[in-house]
Amino acid sequence: MSKKIVIIEDEKILIELLEKKIKEEGYEVFVSLNGKEGLELIKEVKPDLVLLDIIMPKLNGYEVMEEMNKLKEFNLKKIPVIIISNSGQSVEIERALNLGVRDYLIKAQFDPKEVIDKIKKQIGSSGY
Repeated sequence: MSKKIVIIEDEKILIELLEKKIKEEGYEVFVSLNGKEGLELIKEVKPDLVLLDIIMPKLNGYEVMEEMNKLKEFNLKKIPVIIISNSGQSVEIERALNLGVRDYLIKAQFDPKEVIDKIKKQIGSSGY
């Protein structure tokens, strides 16, 4: 059974790129364009890992992480989260790390191979 990854990101082009690359590695991928739906998707899918944007409609990435931490079975101690940040400002990264995020990516320096490397570091290969 392949490992499941939820991507919560509001940029469609980035989602398509991530989804294609991650599926090529054998992972099962679920996507959401906003934080509110993404949180529901996490509850429904029970993913092995979440890729999470910070700036999004409905619920931002911080709010999604705070809500996850309130739910025992979905909190960040159990499900690794890698944030996707536009700015990469240290205050933003520090806040996310304090909420329990395992790693982060900067959109401006985005490399699909780096995403796969970070996923594998957190949850191993796809299970194929």
